[in-house]
Amino acid sequence: MRKARTDSEKKVKLLEAAQRLMLAKGYTATSVEEICAAAEVTKGSFFHYFESKEDMGKAVLDHFMSSMSKAVLDSPFFKKKDPLQRIFGYIDFMIEVSGSPERRSGCLLGNFAQVLSDTYPDIRLLCARHFNWWSEMLKHELDEAKAGCAIKAAIDTRALSEHFIALFEGSLMLAKTRRDVGIIERNLGNFKQYLKSIFKNEGAKPPENP
Repeated sequence: MRKARTDSEKKVKLLEAAQRLMLAKGYTATSVEEICAAAEVTKGSFFHYFESKEDMGKAVLDHFMSSMSKAVLDSPFFKKKDPLQRIFGYIDFMIEVSGSPERRSGCLLGNFAQVLSDTYPDIRLLCARHFNWWSEMLKHELDEAKAGCAIKAAIDTRALSEHFIALFEGSLMLAKTRRDVGIIERNLGNFKQYLKSIFKNEGAKPPENP
């Protein structure tokens, strides 16, 4: 039992070290030796858990998305009954997270999708699955808000959820190249205002009985 716990801790240390390095330097520029040194584990331990660097890359991406999902689920805004307020809270959360020092290197999902899709088909497919999960999560909230609010215009909730993802990932790239993290806050703030413009009320109401 003690050995299993130690092995699990080593794996987490490897994943977190790889995540930090790959966000800072990119997947290609990060070596297995650097990851092991940063995690303070042996190369033998690395290959105990992962068949290859690509195998680890997929595990790191899953780890990154899992940690982001947990952060959302644990946030106070996620517990609000009003779906529109949950969406607004999520946008504010993404602005806050993007401004934190540990996240200024960008989004691992976006980085992997942009750099590795042409050369690592398995990673491309994994990125596609995670993007689809992200889109479905936002679509679910938008569908609930659409059902509970009187809206000014018909909206395609799937297109709107993908619009947010594209806006967020593009804002990260602009912020990185211009060295201006405020771009993220401005662009996501504009998206939030756009949502308010298509929903008549800022809070959702239960649908009227037929």
